[in-house]
Parts: sequence; structure tokens; C-alpha cells
Amino acid sequence: MKNNEINIRDPFVLVHEGKYYMYGTRARNFGCETGGFDVYVGTDLENWSSPKEVFNSVKHGYNRHVNWAPEVHKVGDSYYLFATFTKPNNLRGTYILRSESPEGEFVPHSDGAVTPYEWECLDGTLYEENGKRYCVFCHEHTQILNGTICYVELSEDLTHAVSEPVELFDAGSYLGREADDDWHNVTDGPFMYRLKSGKLIMIWSTNNGKYLQCVATSDNGSLKGKWSHLDPIFTEDGGHGMLFKDLEGDLRLTLHCPNIQLSEKPVFFKLKETEDTVKI
Repeated sequence: MKNNEINIRDPFVLVHEGKYYMYGTRARNFGCETGGFDVYVGTDLENWSSPKEVFNSVKHGYNRHVNWAPEVHKVGDSYYLFATFTKPNNLRGTYILRSESPEGEFVPHSDGAVTPYEWECLDGTLYEENGKRYCVFCHEHTQILNGTICYVELSEDLTHAVSEPVELFDAGSYLGREADDDWHNVTDGPFMYRLKSGKLIMIWSTNNGKYLQCVATSDNGSLKGKWSHLDPIFTEDGGHGMLFKDLEGDLRLTLHCPNIQLSEKPVFFKLKETEDTVKI
């Protein structure tokens, strides 16, 4: 399969043993009650295998509503899939699944959602700093109007949060406007990356008439620093991206574009690093 034949949102690429493993949200009905997640396997970021199911959310009782934004991280000898599902209280949250292979089968691992139970949350990503692991996630605009990006520290075994949530910034600080019932400020898809200079950046998405791939930076190179906003990477109605090094060692951005139901495709860009940010 070619990229233009694959209809997914929120693409995520794991590079492992000379292959690319691409995961994403099944795009029909904006990822609601889709029954799980797939992986596409390839070696050149253009040609992919047919989708192979890696998690069946019906089988495990997780198909209550959303099946969103799977991303897979290798920790030790296991693979951990972070994804958004609807909790029993009908609010969304980030759950962690586990497998011995990047091709699954993944099974539930965390004790329910690792994000706060009474919050509407999505798009949790794994970040490690100074030997501690964190889930960086969005507190949804659907609940608080002005969406935020927050983190919780995770237990060593990645089964639960061991801290209270900490807010890093809100979408209004970038968009420069107040949120209200008629216009929500969206936060979406955080992903952490440390530059060669040592500076820590986060890419994330919002909507300013079109979907944007934005960049924020920490003032002290730490998740717990003060965050400020830089120029966006991509402004042509694409987002929920992530960064990875390809098999040649080049830095890549993948995101879905356009942000239009059933037209979403994974797209790839080579990036160049500066001291402070990344650019196409």
C-alpha cells in the first residue's frame, strides 16, 4: 500500500530492526467505535504492508466510543501502546497497552486510564527524563474550553500515575484569544523531542481556522521548565504529528493531512534542526 491509499489519523512511526512500524487512528467516523488499531510495516516510508490488527478493542471491552492516537514505545524488552479510549464514566483518557512484539497482540496493561479519571483527556505520549517516565497529555477543550497540555509522572511499571497532574500551557497562550462556548481553544497530539543543542521542544497541534503543527520550547531543557511558543512547522491543515530518525539517520516529521474526514493520509517531511527548533 502507498501512503495515499492509507486513511488514518494521528500517524506514529516506530523504527525497529531495519523496519518502520506505522500506527494510527482508523479514520472512519473520526475514530469512534472502530474496534481497535492496526500496524503497517515498511522499509522506505512509501510502500507499506496491508494493515495488521494489533489491538482488538471489542475483545477487551475498550470499544465504548473513541479509539484514538495509538503510539508505541519500546521500554526494556516490551512494547507499550499509549492510546485514548472512553472510560466507563464516558470521559476520555489515556490507557497503556503492552505486547512482546511491535506487531502485537497488545493487551491492557495500565490500571485503567493513567490520566485523571474526572478529566476529559486525550493523546498521552511517553517522555523520559532523569530516569523518570511521564505521560504528557491534553486536558480537552471539550471540558474546559481552553485546552491545556499537562503531565503526570508514571509508576516504574507504567501501570498508573504517581503524581498529581501539572499544567504546562494552554492553547490560548499560543492563539492569543479567549475561549468561550462558541470558540474552543484546542490542544492536540503533544510529542517531545530533544534537539542536538540540548534544548527540549514539544510539537503539538491546534486549530486556527486550519489545523496547525505547532512548536513549544522549554526555557531550561526540562519538562518542568517554563514553556513558550515558536513558529509552527506546518500550517496547511495537517497535524497530530511526531518526530523520528529514519533508517538513514535523517530527522522526519509525520502527520495526517488534510484534516478532513475520510481524506486523511500520512505524510512525511525531512526536517532540519537549528539550535532552537526544527523546520521543513
